[in-house]
Amino acid sequence: MDRRSLIKNAGIAGVLAAGAAPAVHAQAAVRWRLASSFPKSLDTIFGGADTFARAVKTMSGGRFDISIHPAGELMPAFGVVDGLQNGTVECAHTAPYYFFGKDETFAIGCAIPFGLNSRQMTAWMVEGNGLKLMREFYAKYGIINFPAGNTGSQMGGWYRKEIKSAQDTKGLKFRVGGFAGKVIERLGGVPQNIPGGEIYQALEKGTIDAAEWVGPYDDQKLGFNKVAPFYYYPGWWEGGPQIDLYVNQKAFDALSAENKAIVEAAASQAHIGMQAKYDHLNPGALRQLVGTGTKLRPFPADLMNAAFKASMDLYSEISAKNENWRKVYTDYAKFRAEQNLWFRFTEANFDSFMQRQKL
Repeated sequence: MDRRSLIKNAGIAGVLAAGAAPAVHAQAAVRWRLASSFPKSLDTIFGGADTFARAVKTMSGGRFDISIHPAGELMPAFGVVDGLQNGTVECAHTAPYYFFGKDETFAIGCAIPFGLNSRQMTAWMVEGNGLKLMREFYAKYGIINFPAGNTGSQMGGWYRKEIKSAQDTKGLKFRVGGFAGKVIERLGGVPQNIPGGEIYQALEKGTIDAAEWVGPYDDQKLGFNKVAPFYYYPGWWEGGPQIDLYVNQKAFDALSAENKAIVEAAASQAHIGMQAKYDHLNPGALRQLVGTGTKLRPFPADLMNAAFKASMDLYSEISAKNENWRKVYTDYAKFRAEQNLWFRFTEANFDSFMQRQKL
């Protein structure tokens, strides 16, 4: 009697009694490689990829394994989109604004000057049109994206000399991530797009005059306080930068429905975990930095106003010539206006009151 007849005639009890088990169709093992745009030394931002990969492995019972490779190991920090497109890796963990040189629209998927804060960005992505619009854009590059981290509002960076007015940005060689450099140029500065792992050396040698990365915890780890005494706030170019998991579309399409769901769920875990970690670690790091001599300063009002005007002018100019940007930014700007109206009466007032209290 063949197996099929045995199962049909005897049922499960008969099969077990006969010592013959039905075939189990386990999913085939999946092995991917992930290229990060961040150095391994930063357990916060690089750690988001680790969180993602661990969650994928756990949820799949070990059948879906993703190896993580820091910036420079398989490809340069800013080479991950090319790596995805040519199939060198299946996925990448990166800051989308690094690739504004390909199209300015990439920046909207991460952060643009005077844009959304982290909560607003997540709301636009998850409940607004953000994810839909960005995925339509990324499809042109054979990529599907998943929100996989946010640093929260960032600091304004480290400066070798004090910034007393907007005039002090003239000729300033400033390492600033991605798209913000376009605004820095309009203020007379000289933007430098340098990977995180290379900033300290450039600042120490005086190759650059100033540099920003993320905030106190990462900045302290990278040692910027040792080579530049002035620490400015806020990082007006990064109110809530989203870090993305980029996946090669063909690789994603080849996954089973179960593994696709696992990728999405694991990315969400990384997304929530990254900002929680930054919010937990940054206060203590800031106290330590100030306690060891860091000179904390707000940006001058005239600089903030000039930067805001330059940013709005820039967005109008790009909208006039880049259809991809115009389509996404129009929706983004409308969402930003609504969010700021709401936050003005709630979050902003509550936060302002609480921060004046002596707790």
